[in-house]
Amino acid sequence: MKLPELKIGNLVAKIPIIQGGMAVRISTARLAAAVAENGGIGIIAASGMSFDELRNEIHLARSLTKGIIGVNVMVAAREFKALVKTAIEESIDLVVAGAGFSRDVFNIGKESHTPIVTMASSIKAAKLSEKLGASAVVVEGKEAGGHLGTTSHSIKDLIADIKNAVHIPVIGAGGIITGQDIAKTLMLGADGVQMGTRFAMSKESNGASSLKAFYLKAKKEDVVLINSPVGLPGRALKNPFVEKINKCAIPPKACKACLKHCSHNFCIISALSRAQQGDVDTGLVFTGEYIYKIKEILSVKEIFNKLLEEIESIHIPPCLSAKI
Repeated sequence: MKLPELKIGNLVAKIPIIQGGMAVRISTARLAAAVAENGGIGIIAASGMSFDELRNEIHLARSLTKGIIGVNVMVAAREFKALVKTAIEESIDLVVAGAGFSRDVFNIGKESHTPIVTMASSIKAAKLSEKLGASAVVVEGKEAGGHLGTTSHSIKDLIADIKNAVHIPVIGAGGIITGQDIAKTLMLGADGVQMGTRFAMSKESNGASSLKAFYLKAKKEDVVLINSPVGLPGRALKNPFVEKINKCAIPPKACKACLKHCSHNFCIISALSRAQQGDVDTGLVFTGEYIYKIKEILSVKEIFNKLLEEIESIHIPPCLSAKI
């Protein structure tokens, strides 16, 4: 099977893989640059970063690759628009708006001719994104990690209908671990895929070594849902912190006002930061549904090589080959 290129606006990725934007500070410059250098689209997760930190991460990524580099910013973040504008000032290639929906971001993108990519888990959301000017839409199924747009609809049930409803590129996300998963998603009609958990478990991921060791220990029954302060469900790994917040709220002692609207059941920025730094007991460890299928930490190059080998071994019937 030969992979198609992924075209988003005027950008062309040789390999139709977008690396998920994983905050806080899991997806930083080195991970994004490694993905871009291997032909995919690398994403820096801007949420939780200061403006100067974001600028530095973009500059570092640019020094490491000439490939496509984007940013992911949570719409729920209070500094959402300012972070998007900061990234655009640094000539970022594209912006992915996650954890919510913003109409304002499309005008910001139009002014600078920066492609805007939105998340969608329904035909309605995808069509609205296209109408407002999105250059592509990431269709996220219930299998995804972190903040979820749906907990009931599989990516397998969403891709075809959304692809038929819009005329912009459709990128499948959620539960994509292997080359076979990529092939299946493309055969459903997707133009590309987004992969988060597989790259969180890479050598270039900015998570602490103890966090990566915790990932590797994950079992199927360890993957649970939580109620995020942003007002969306989230998928995480069970640990003492998650067990506690699923029983009762842990209001922050000092609110950093990082979100536009917050339920204050716990401080998500602090919880994600603790996990990134290796505190897997009191941190929030976001993950995709199928993390337990990943058995080793590899470099990004090794991950791409393995995926491509798996894809090349797949025989596509002539009746399906035209779809990809």
